[in-house]
Amino acid sequence: MSLVFNKFVPVLLAALFLPGLALAEEAAHQPLDLTASGVGFAAIIIFLVAYLLVMAEEFTHLRKSKPVIIAAGIIWAMIGAVYMSHGMSEMAEHAVRHNLLEYSELLLFLLVAMTYINAMEERQVFDALRSWLIQKGFGFRQLFWLTGFLAFFISPVADNLTTALLMCAVVLAVGGDNQKFVALACINIVVGANAGGAFSPFGDITTLMVWQKGMVEFWGFFALFIPSLVNFVVPAAIMHFAVPDEQPTVGGEAVPMRRGAKRIIALFLLTIATAVSFHNFLGLPPVIGMLTGLGYLQLMGFYLKKTRVRDNKQSEKSKNGGQVGDIAAFDVFNKIARAEWDTLLFFYGVVLCVGGLGFMGYLSLASDLMYTQWGATSANIAVGVLSAIVDNIPVMFAVLSMQPQMGVEQWLLVTMTAGVGGSLLSIGSAAGVALMGQARGRYTFFSHMKWTPVIALGYAASIYVHMLINF
Repeated sequence: MSLVFNKFVPVLLAALFLPGLALAEEAAHQPLDLTASGVGFAAIIIFLVAYLLVMAEEFTHLRKSKPVIIAAGIIWAMIGAVYMSHGMSEMAEHAVRHNLLEYSELLLFLLVAMTYINAMEERQVFDALRSWLIQKGFGFRQLFWLTGFLAFFISPVADNLTTALLMCAVVLAVGGDNQKFVALACINIVVGANAGGAFSPFGDITTLMVWQKGMVEFWGFFALFIPSLVNFVVPAAIMHFAVPDEQPTVGGEAVPMRRGAKRIIALFLLTIATAVSFHNFLGLPPVIGMLTGLGYLQLMGFYLKKTRVRDNKQSEKSKNGGQVGDIAAFDVFNKIARAEWDTLLFFYGVVLCVGGLGFMGYLSLASDLMYTQWGATSANIAVGVLSAIVDNIPVMFAVLSMQPQMGVEQWLLVTMTAGVGGSLLSIGSAAGVALMGQARGRYTFFSHMKWTPVIALGYAASIYVHMLINF
């Protein structure tokens, strides 16, 4: 990062202190238009450099949160300096606090969801599902469809990244050295997980953001079920004929769930219901319901800890309850510590960076170009294509910050395209990037890109179906 600072610090200093800045100062209660200023140009450059480093994470091994956090700090420092010089520091402070509040709600919501997923993983819920699939002796084509459909239906509850990793573990366990099957199954899983996450507020970060902003009601997302299903089924049906029609030879032992696993699954569903109820019936932010649900898990952890010795003895005697005792005491705070903190901090950097650029006036310019000149439908389709190259989180946050005047059907369209558009390339979604690492050498960027035209056909079909039934 020192090279980046050495290169751009002079630009920042010049932008801040040269007298010829083109600042369009409006009334005292209006933010300054910095889009044509040196500060604005410097902010754009800093954000682009940071995002290039994010995209190069696979090669540089620099965690994606680091460059965007630093970029966010520099951008807002520049904004603060300009507004201080104009005697408007309170306006900048109010703006950054607003962005910080938006991030805080997202952070706490995701933290609770990740904690539950980690708890279910520690209770061997996912291991039990994987061993069940392996033991059934399905053929490659059957496994292709099973893992795809499971990815489609699990991702609305768990996130698409966790779902994709789980299904990929199954594929790797049964696929062995059959590289063709592994590559096709991984592509199918990525498409299925991203499509399944698009019709649920909990399936993807972008859908969660749209729901928390109040653009679409909780049950409104399920209008995307059929278009999302089309997005998954169309490419899967074509790829089916390329999957080897063979039988895997890999076997495996049954993996029982640990005690409390089923109760934790039930508590997770209750937590989701609590979050929905707080938002729909009480008018409170969904994050309050999610944090209440974290309390459910804490009480469950207390119960498991207090009854550990007794239940372990009973488990040793019976050994037929479909579960095993605790190897170690259940500790909910260990599950919180194991959350994807790099991802959570990456969201902070993205929200603050995009918020800063929006405060400078760039999002208004983009909104006028896309949603006024192009039209909402064309703009929303373009958002999906863009999300195949740039992560869909900053793209969706930018759209939400623009606040274009659209009906619910258009908000559903951009929600779907931002979610499923990432399937066009392996680098377009967190699921694809993660599977390239998990199935290294077998599922690659080029093995995915080979099927991009087929995935694009599903993308177009899902948009057509959505416009047919929801417009």
